[in-house]
Amino acid sequence: MSEHQTLLFLMQLTALLLVGTSMSHLARRVGLPGVVGELLSGVVLGPTVLRHLSPATFAWMWPPDNSQPQLLDAVSTFGVLLFIGMSSAHLDLRMMRRRPRTVLSVSTAALVLPFGLGVATGLLLPGRLLGSHADRSSFALLIGVVMGVSAIPVIAKTLTDLGMLHSDVGQLTLAAAAGEDVVAWIVLSLVTAMTAGALKVGHIVSSVGHLLLFLAVVIAARPLLRGALGRAEKAEGSGPVIAITVVAILAASAGSQSLGLESALGAFAVGCLLSSPSRETTVRLASLRTVTLSVFAPIFLAGAGLRVDLSVLGDPGTSAAAAVVLSLAVGGKFAGAYLGARLGRLTHWEGLALGAGLNARGAVEVVVATIGLRLGVLSPAMYSIVVLVAVLTSVMAAPALRWTMARVDHCSEEHSRAIELAAWSDRASVPTDPAQN
Repeated sequence: MSEHQTLLFLMQLTALLLVGTSMSHLARRVGLPGVVGELLSGVVLGPTVLRHLSPATFAWMWPPDNSQPQLLDAVSTFGVLLFIGMSSAHLDLRMMRRRPRTVLSVSTAALVLPFGLGVATGLLLPGRLLGSHADRSSFALLIGVVMGVSAIPVIAKTLTDLGMLHSDVGQLTLAAAAGEDVVAWIVLSLVTAMTAGALKVGHIVSSVGHLLLFLAVVIAARPLLRGALGRAEKAEGSGPVIAITVVAILAASAGSQSLGLESALGAFAVGCLLSSPSRETTVRLASLRTVTLSVFAPIFLAGAGLRVDLSVLGDPGTSAAAAVVLSLAVGGKFAGAYLGARLGRLTHWEGLALGAGLNARGAVEVVVATIGLRLGVLSPAMYSIVVLVAVLTSVMAAPALRWTMARVDHCSEEHSRAIELAAWSDRASVPTDPAQN
């Protein structure tokens, strides 16, 4: 690295973190998830705003030299793996064991319906939205993943703000989102393998075998990870627990990457292994979670926003495609979650609340879009559309959850009052005079 490259790299990190953190704080002040502000900060610093306001500043800050963006990509890759690992640790496995039928019905329906709509949309969208290395099948599968995923961090943050993270509906939402994301990361890994293997049958079979091998190793490694964390808890300070966690995330990511799968799958798997940890591990990982969410996440999300050029929406065909993708993504997720909830014997408002929560795609969809852009499956215009959907669905999630959860609570209170009234009526009708028996 030359002195100029070092200076520019430090300036880029400073700008992304400063603007990302500021806009995240502003977004929370107006009742929106912080991820919305972090994504929009990249849009402000990128071609959508800064290039039009000051082309010279934009050209100096973000030069087209290929070696310079690779420095940011390296930091973002490390950050996003930590982000995925920490975010997926929100999963409450006890909820899955307590209400397996409901979790299965909600997560299945809330994934299958929007995923199917996404695949169908990907098969019909104009060819100019495909990336340079995409065929129609891999593109359609990736659009299916884009529509099928949910953002556990945004959902957890919104539910926490509402004081409903540990309610039944809140935990069902998180459990269903985790189930969706497991399948989504697996499909994304297969898309990665398909892109590299040009859809050769033997290569796909090999990829499926690698996937099964990876999942088997992860399951077998759970006792080892738990044991290592248990021993680390006996040491002073949080350092040993944090080091073991980071090593596990990086090792699993490297393992999945070496098998031709996506590295994000490894980070997600370790996060699932870390779910429902001991109280001591949770306390000692708090500092890692804080650094990840406060430093690495804003850098990654703002950097992802840098690749968005919303001026492409000035083209009528692109804006029409964006409207179609957004409508089907929102409608498909609501319909799938509601159907799954009703099959799981939940109420009308609980089904709508699950649909509102699971519609938040946030940073998870941005990660998928970034991978799709890197693989050449998504064009820059399609990448901008996907990030726009991530922002808008995250914006919609908070007010929709507040509205539906308020009605869930209201219906629960009415139901409780009805039960109390029925019990009081039964007691009042019991005769007190033995002669009347």
